[in-house]
Amino acid sequence: MSPAGGGVNALGAPSEAGEIPLVPAHTTSLQPLAPVLLVDRFAPLHAELIALLRGLEPDDWQRPTACALWSVRDIAAHLLDDDLRRLSFHRDGQAVPAGPPVDDPASLVALINRMNAEWVAAARRLSPRVLIDLLEVTGPQVVDLFRSVDPFAPAHWAVAWAGETTSANWFDAGRDYTERWLHQQQIRDAVGAPPLTGPEWLHPVLALFVRALPHTYRDVQADAGTTLRMVIEGPAGGIWTLRREANCWRVPSLGPGS
Repeated sequence: MSPAGGGVNALGAPSEAGEIPLVPAHTTSLQPLAPVLLVDRFAPLHAELIALLRGLEPDDWQRPTACALWSVRDIAAHLLDDDLRRLSFHRDGQAVPAGPPVDDPASLVALINRMNAEWVAAARRLSPRVLIDLLEVTGPQVVDLFRSVDPFAPAHWAVAWAGETTSANWFDAGRDYTERWLHQQQIRDAVGAPPLTGPEWLHPVLALFVRALPHTYRDVQADAGTTLRMVIEGPAGGIWTLRREANCWRVPSLGPGS
């Protein structure tokens, strides 16, 4: 069931063949942020990734990226790990391997970093062809998983960077979209491929990331009614207002051109 007013795009609704639905512009009045529903964008984003990887030359796989010590090959392996973890832990109920307790943000980050490093190290044994072939198998299964869940039911994982301890499935899926978009951009930057920065790709990422602002500003004190206006220019941009309320910050939306 969808709440009144729906969201940015109908989660799971089929789109026209070859068409990637655009995120509509905000209205010019302050209003609560609408859900950003992105299941229909995973398959096109994944198709762009596979085409990108299949077009790489052998030397491209070893190129350094903006992602710390990871090469293009390492990021591709990490994207495969994202798929495998999502399917194993979320869809299949596999338990996270035993380790130190995860009871605060720092311990969560430590767990994620450890799993990332372990996988990337092991995946250096895999050829680029094997990585691509495996991604072609796992990607559609992740889309099927996100299509199968109620977008407004509680998610398997909360979106911690937004300060949430319980998140809706649409936000959990959106968080996955931002990660997949970001890592694909890092590969594109490294090999000189055209970026995916058109509105249909980048605007949903921005619309999700602004939801971290209230948590980021949580320790900033201000009088109720204080507002900060954030303008991101360009076709994929938008205007958002961070507003102080009695005991917290909130982000209502304000449309471009106002």
